[in-house]
Amino acid sequence: METDDASNARTAPLPERVRDHLAQQLRATYNAQAGKPDYLGDPALPSAFDPQLRRLERRLKAQEAGADAVEAALRDLTGGNDAR
Repeated sequence: METDDASNARTAPLPERVRDHLAQQLRATYNAQAGKPDYLGDPALPSAFDPQLRRLERRLKAQEAGADAVEAALRDLTGGNDAR
């Protein structure tokens, strides 16, 4: 197995200081290029994120519904006694 310093350098993570700087630059560039919000509180996210946001919202709602269903089932099994 050969080790090439150049290939290791490409796969090694960037130092935290460099990542923070790049993230700051990316946020600044994104904010400068973002459109003006349509209303106060408008997140002004690009429409390219819409499908991902909808999937995330569906997953969060499903998780909440599942947790509520488990809670209700446990309540039924215990006869409604709250163990808290």
